[in-house]
Amino acid sequence: MSAKQLEKMHSGKGFIAALDQSGGSTPKALALYGIKENAWSNEEEMFDLVHQMRTRIVTNKEFNGDRILGAILFKATMERKIEGIPSAQYLWEKKSVVPFLKIDNGLAEEEGGVRLMKPMPTLDTLLSRGETFGIFGTKERSVINKATEEGIRKVVDQQFEVAMKVIAHHMVPIIEPEVTITIADKKEAEAILKKELIAHAKRLAPEQKVMFKLSLPTVDGFYDELNDLPCCVRVVALSGGYSQKEANEILARNHGMIASFSRALSEGLTAQMSDEEFTEKLGASIKSIYEASIK
Repeated sequence: MSAKQLEKMHSGKGFIAALDQSGGSTPKALALYGIKENAWSNEEEMFDLVHQMRTRIVTNKEFNGDRILGAILFKATMERKIEGIPSAQYLWEKKSVVPFLKIDNGLAEEEGGVRLMKPMPTLDTLLSRGETFGIFGTKERSVINKATEEGIRKVVDQQFEVAMKVIAHHMVPIIEPEVTITIADKKEAEAILKKELIAHAKRLAPEQKVMFKLSLPTVDGFYDELNDLPCCVRVVALSGGYSQKEANEILARNHGMIASFSRALSEGLTAQMSDEEFTEKLGASIKSIYEASIK
């Protein structure tokens, strides 16, 4: 990581664009973009199509470091180029946007009210590759579906175990234990989660930097104290199934969080749009998410 990138992520005004749909989520992302499954015949063609979508977003004049602090990429995006330049390098050098990499292999089956991350046997190789491509940080997601002490502790244990490997590769991990927004005991789950996150984070040295990506909380400002941890670079919010409008409204009330939206960022964008229509819609989305992030 560079000092300039770290400073931007810690103190800059803006939000993180999550462009990391992968595997099972890619067909859904393409469908929302107006591309049906019969448009590709294999996985490589599918990822080529989603890369075209991401390229159209990233190269647009509205997508720049004035309002977007960072962007999360999928491995296949990192390994492809944008306008002849490796994607992560393009983001930083041409757009002043800090590049992150999604590193998890998806979710294991639910057990004990949570879904841990699947095993990552090639993690060290992927992290070394990320360093080579100039990746600043990583993102790794697990899911909490029930307010259980044991289950949530397992999620946070695993998240920090992976985070330490990321830190050893000189990158900043985004720890993402998503609480499902529709569960009846969401508030209780958030209380257990915050307690575990703080306990684990206090074991880190100030130079062992991490970020937290969390569901928008039931109680406004609930995660603010995470920002006071010496190891914390930033606390960011996922949209978690809320519409862009709903997510922005809740985010604006949580002054210690900025957005890291995926579906809510690309909401309404389609392959069939003219360049003018695409720019207008993307610009409006970026403006609204930016404004909610800086309140």
